[in-house]
Amino acid sequence: MRHGKTINHLGRTASHRHALLSNMASSLILHKRITTTVAKAKELRKYVEPLLTKAKDDTTHSRRTVFSYLQNKESVKTLFSEVAEKIANRPGGYTRIIKLGTRPGDNADICIIELVDYNETLLKAKPGATKGRTRRGRRTTKGTATTPAAEEANAETKSKDNAPENKE
Repeated sequence: MRHGKTINHLGRTASHRHALLSNMASSLILHKRITTTVAKAKELRKYVEPLLTKAKDDTTHSRRTVFSYLQNKESVKTLFSEVAEKIANRPGGYTRIIKLGTRPGDNADICIIELVDYNETLLKAKPGATKGRTRRGRRTTKGTATTPAAEEANAETKSKDNAPENKE
């Protein structure tokens, strides 16, 4: 049983694990997206999200605290200048893990971990792309058709229903 075992040691000593997570966090901040194993990505998420939260408050104390974790001046500068202003309104959940499958060499689960506010393809497709859609059906809202031809047919039916009938 794994009672109370909250840390995935990743098969490394404590110092090696801290160095690994520090380097991965710096790379994530600088490149906005990295490819790694799922186990490392889940540990990196726990490591980097508190740092991103601390970066919202740009003070000397928070900069020094973040630098003690990252040990990289460039990533700290990037984090506090450009990343912090993009995540300022977000209450949490700054990273996204997208699973890619398995690695050919050792069959390890591979994923992409990225900063949520920097995926331009998803941000462009987001407004109105799946508005009103559900997994249950093809209709956008109950009672309305989705295709233009169906909408025209629906409009013709309504106009026939509302038109006065000529009885002779």
